Amino acid sequence: MKTMIHVCLLAFCTFLTTSCQKKSGNIWDDNQTGAKYKQNNNTAALWDPSKDGGPVDEEFVPLNEDDLKNQFTDTVSHAPSKDLGEQGMPSVEQFEHPRGELASIFAPVFFNTDEHVLKNKEDMHMLYRAAAYLKAHPKTYIIVEGHCDERGPEAYNLALGTRRASYVRSLLIKEGVKPDQIHTVSLGKEHPFALEHNPTAWAKNRRAHFRVYTQGE
Repeated sequence: MKTMIHVCLLAFCTFLTTSCQKKSGNIWDDNQTGAKYKQNNNTAALWDPSKDGGPVDEEFVPLNEDDLKNQFTDTVSHAPSKDLGEQGMPSVEQFEHPRGELASIFAPVFFNTDEHVLKNKEDMHMLYRAAAYLKAHPKTYIIVEGHCDERGPEAYNLALGTRRASYVRSLLIKEGVKPDQIHTVSLGKEHPFALEHNPTAWAKNRRAHFRVYTQGE
């Protein structure tokens, strides 16, 4: 019964987002970005494991219907004016795992169980550094990947991954980064960094990863 309720809620959310016009410039569902990548089979090109770390929570407590309704608004923010791959924008295949100096600037950030809000101060400082870099390099673009641990059904984790990626995107925009520089995708639980089935591995898999593309400046 609870599964049916979640499915109905996800269908309702899909109806709401399709009723919003992207080109209006007011709100945009980041889930659309993830859906396009998933439909085009580009998720494999987006994922690359990185470093360890993250908070540890041992119990999985699924979000209830009210939680999902309340957090639905967190998945929307100002839309990029163009999609990736159109009118001079880089395509998804051009984004790479950050290397060298960029690997420390765009390091993964980690989440607690069932949460999409960062609690670790070091993760927040990393996002501030990332925002400062993006503002100083307006021809640098990133894709924020939302990841989850193995617990819970696929649809649930895709939704949670969307909220995580969207939360990171909204923080960067609040820090002054242009919306066109940030795109998102939810990979749910399909690309774990750690393959073990224990709290330490789950903590490493509840994360947001970054892909980076820099045009010649």
